[in-house]
Amino acid sequence: MSGISPRAMKWAEWVQARSAGTRALLLVLLGALGGLGQAPLGWYGATLVALFLWFSILAGISRPGVALGQGWLFGTGYFLATLFWIVEPFMVEADKTGWMAPFALVFMAGGLALFWAAAFGGAAWIGRTPRMRIIGSVILLSLYEMARSYVLTGFPWALPGYVWFDTPLSQAAAIVGPHGLVALTLMLAALPLVFRRLRFGATLALVLFAALWQGGMLRLSAPLPGRAAPVNLRLIQPNAAQAEKWDPRMIPAFFQRQLALSSAPAKTPPDLVIWPETAIPYWLDEAPAKQRQITAALPAGSRVILGARRTEGRRFFNTLAVLGADGRAVQTYDKAHLVPFGEYIPFGSFLARFGIYGLAAEDGGGFTSGDRHQALLDLGTLGKVRPLICYEAIFPQEIWTNGPRPDWMLQITNDGWFGTLAGPQQHFQQARFRAIEQGLPLVRVANTGVTAVVDPMGRITARLPFGVAGKLDTTLPARVSPTLYSRTGDLPVFLLLLAGLAALLLCRGRN
Repeated sequence: MSGISPRAMKWAEWVQARSAGTRALLLVLLGALGGLGQAPLGWYGATLVALFLWFSILAGISRPGVALGQGWLFGTGYFLATLFWIVEPFMVEADKTGWMAPFALVFMAGGLALFWAAAFGGAAWIGRTPRMRIIGSVILLSLYEMARSYVLTGFPWALPGYVWFDTPLSQAAAIVGPHGLVALTLMLAALPLVFRRLRFGATLALVLFAALWQGGMLRLSAPLPGRAAPVNLRLIQPNAAQAEKWDPRMIPAFFQRQLALSSAPAKTPPDLVIWPETAIPYWLDEAPAKQRQITAALPAGSRVILGARRTEGRRFFNTLAVLGADGRAVQTYDKAHLVPFGEYIPFGSFLARFGIYGLAAEDGGGFTSGDRHQALLDLGTLGKVRPLICYEAIFPQEIWTNGPRPDWMLQITNDGWFGTLAGPQQHFQQARFRAIEQGLPLVRVANTGVTAVVDPMGRITARLPFGVAGKLDTTLPARVSPTLYSRTGDLPVFLLLLAGLAALLLCRGRN
């Protein structure tokens, strides 16, 4: 245990002395403890403690196969705790898809934990000493969490760095992005263990924590620029339960509810009224009288953006549309990053023969992906908008566009699929990080919630309560200067991690 505090290793030795079944249960529970830092709880201290205890276990494991297996158990516990809401979409039509729910949770948690297992197994292979194994795990897990954003279309949900969503440390994302924040989080947990004197390492961790906290406070204390002219918004949250949303008996009621909320009087008439994802129950532009009814209900001088489905021949799109005065769509954005096994499934037409469909698909093939390189709406005096539909907001690398910098971001979503607890809250908190990273305000309009406006520092300036029907009349914050992360993306963090990995490999070769 050279270089590691003997006091810190007592816990690891106790765990390894347990029977195989008890040890497996302890590792899963330890991973679940780490998941408590994610929304809705936000107990970042629990995440740091869980990572610290796991790193102390890993420090004593010299065999890569053992580190891989125990790391997989730890990661499975983490993802079981953070993704338990994944069963909710399958229970909307429980008679058809409910049987898939437990398999979805187990396979999702176990599958994502493979990234963690590979990182910890690699750290044990690289690290000839406990200290090298801990440092290697920080570097490799940061790299594998970055890979999780891309592999098999990517699913960067519940990144460890997101535990800072309501703290000043979240502001570090403006510089290093979400993956740099992952690395910093792992460093905070690992620092006490890489020195023989536990107290010395813990002091360094506290100094780093205090510096990040103070830096975040300084950024949050900076005054925001004002807008030359206010942009008044009205956000519509119809609160249509997913089980009833497409019920022919309920469709008219939900449509009328949105019309009534849109037409309600206001002290200051809104410049823009926004409805959530798939807010209208018919194909876009195939019911022109209904769309004229929407624009006719708007306060004088208002425009409307809404979510809908549209078709082009046999292709289906999940679309955000800007309606003109005559009710017709004048600008559209088709969702580019679709949900696997939700909006489409691989080999969908073949699997449809056996009754297996995507949860939101129109047929076995599901929806068609839009062009992600044309993701900018020009609303004239209301600014240029980067539209995002549903879980597109969890991909930081896809916020960039080829054109000019947006003035603000707009996410429309239907989180009714995700239940009422962790799923919608985690989705919202991750979207808030896009505002911090880009220095842009975010407007979020959700069917059941969370409907809110977020300023470019990630602070909530206005929101509706979750799970109620209502409207939110508010103003749009101004953007700030481009952040470092918005200019560089993940490349600097990626290169630093690669340099650290190369240094460890050189040390291994010398040993």
